[in-house]
Amino acid sequence: MAGASPPFELRCTHEGLDALVRAIRREEDGKLLRKELAKNMRDALRPGAAMAKSGIMAMPSAGTGMGPGLRAGIAKKIRPEVKLGGRWSGARVKAFKTPGLRGFANAPKRTNRRDGGWRTLTYGREPWRTQTGKRQWFDEAFENDADRHRAAVYEAMEDMARRLAARAR
Repeated sequence: MAGASPPFELRCTHEGLDALVRAIRREEDGKLLRKELAKNMRDALRPGAAMAKSGIMAMPSAGTGMGPGLRAGIAKKIRPEVKLGGRWSGARVKAFKTPGLRGFANAPKRTNRRDGGWRTLTYGREPWRTQTGKRQWFDEAFENDADRHRAAVYEAMEDMARRLAARAR
């Protein structure tokens, strides 16, 4: 069984994932298999999400102490996402919007910007100022380890494909 190959072509692409999901749907317990595959793919991406969280937490803070913490609020919204089927199939680490964080819904996007930063109100001085974050904190988290994360997701897909191949015999 170590050399058992699946009865379909498997590549670490959207097409390969779609082929795997189609094969899972043909199985009697396909719903459970899809849930297990999604869980295994999310588990493969958790180290990347943790690195992105530590990247945002390393951003310098002005330390005003008023309201919820910007860095902690962004870190809570970073998680691995897996979708199997529909318009988009794949696995990724995503920084979701933060609508309840000081009315700053695009905080993950703005703090990761290469240029500029974001405008914020300053009370007692000039009404507006430009604030910059730690540039590219999200992108830098995956810079050196993207291949490792991709391989881990591929391994989760490959394990499921091997299980399906063993069933087909």
